[in-house]
Amino acid sequence: MRFDDQPGLEGETIALRGMLESDRAMLAIAAKDPKTWAGHPVRDRHNAKVFNPYFDFLLCAGGTCVVTDKNSGNLIGCSRYYVGPDAPNDIAIGFTFLNHLYWGGVTNFEMKTLMLDHAFESFERVWFHIDPSSIRSQKATEKLGAILLAKRKLDLIGAGKEAPWLSYELVKDAWMRVKAAKQ
Repeated sequence: MRFDDQPGLEGETIALRGMLESDRAMLAIAAKDPKTWAGHPVRDRHNAKVFNPYFDFLLCAGGTCVVTDKNSGNLIGCSRYYVGPDAPNDIAIGFTFLNHLYWGGVTNFEMKTLMLDHAFESFERVWFHIDPSSIRSQKATEKLGAILLAKRKLDLIGAGKEAPWLSYELVKDAWMRVKAAKQ
């Protein structure tokens, strides 16, 4: 089965497409406010010295989609499809950030709806790997219907260094129930 991990997806207020090198400057602008990284394990990613290696990894690894605010045309974040080492026959969604101005509203749910609906066309389950210190991400993932299955040491970036991750599983039926309740 061939899965398009950089699809063009469009919702009411946002659009997603594959990341390009030419997105670096606009995505850096979306990431430049320290508030965007509050509660994130890498709190200084607003600094170019920290952001650029993150961008380079996402671009090289593939599967990353940038998120565009359709109203302004600005890039406001990104998210990535990848195959997790603990579920090689499934797909995972992660490495996500949204500019803090888009928190607390419908944007994250709309982004995840687009990505999950696309993933569930090809897979029966989607995984999320959340840093144990990222409470906001844990709560947001649970609101999608995902269930915490394990705390594992995993190498998610292929650097030969394992780190602790919370492994959440979202099955298609659970997602469909959450999505129906939101409509």
